[in-house]
Amino acid sequence: MTRVNQTRKAERLNYARQLLQRIDNLPDAVEQMARECSISPRQAYRYLDHAGRLKGPVVVGEDKIAFTVKLPRGLVQQVRTYARAKRLSLSELVSRALRALLARR
Repeated sequence: MTRVNQTRKAERLNYARQLLQRIDNLPDAVEQMARECSISPRQAYRYLDHAGRLKGPVVVGEDKIAFTVKLPRGLVQQVRTYARAKRLSLSELVSRALRALLARR
């Protein structure tokens, strides 16, 4: 069984929020979500439970893909050290850096 990506998870949480707003009976919402999303009732319940605690809709971001680059060993070491210090993943750090660079053009 494969894990769902962040985009699909956000979409399902938003769908679960909508169901909770329309359907008062939780078992009916679980049944509909399981059927519509082709997931187990147990997983549908988890989405609905999570959605019930949300303050608003979840932002649906873009799907992410792997992008491989070759960098000097010293630069990779610096990036990893900086990411750890800022408590960011390498992907998030590089995404922010590239967005900042591209915004300057």
